[in-house]
Amino acid sequence: MSTCTARVLLCLSEKGLEYELVPVQMSKGAHKQQPYLSLNPFGQIPAFEDGDVSLFESRAICKYLALKHKDIGTDLLRSSSFAEATIVDLWMEVEAHQFNGPISAFIRQIFLNPMFGRAPDEKVIETETEKLGKILDVYEERLSKSKYLAGDYYTMVDMNHIPYLVYFMKTPYATVVTSRPHVSAWWKNVLSRPATIKVSSGMTL
Repeated sequence: MSTCTARVLLCLSEKGLEYELVPVQMSKGAHKQQPYLSLNPFGQIPAFEDGDVSLFESRAICKYLALKHKDIGTDLLRSSSFAEATIVDLWMEVEAHQFNGPISAFIRQIFLNPMFGRAPDEKVIETETEKLGKILDVYEERLSKSKYLAGDYYTMVDMNHIPYLVYFMKTPYATVVTSRPHVSAWWKNVLSRPATIKVSSGMTL
């Protein structure tokens, strides 16, 4: 269910790494209590352990995995090229600071509010959808010149967008993506990756 957990699972799958997924009983508040708070002091999902390394925040976990295992699986950070790695960093900032805000607010209204007995706020949905459209206009221009957002290679930039878009594309607002031909082609491309198919098949809200 968690988009942030899905992001880490995508990274693990792209790298071909074995892992153990440990469920947290959020309905009973286990994420707000010890021992979980010793792993993530903010009481949020996910937390990650690798030997003596303990991390939280999904993007940081993914960067750790990509750097530690840079020689296996998909080269998600383009670490062998300073120029390419810099472009990856740039567009990862775009995802985190431009794209994430509107789409997460949208998903909260459409999916999470009803789960907690609250009606979706149509004004918020309209506002965030408009913001998202303007961001995707920039993506459309970018993707008219390259196959993926950071260049002609799949990277962590593309991967980081996937979890929220999996849910977004199940809504009537999916035309915000499909009406932009280059964005739509990009989405179909990343959606067809084995790692995406594997992880998205288990994503339910």
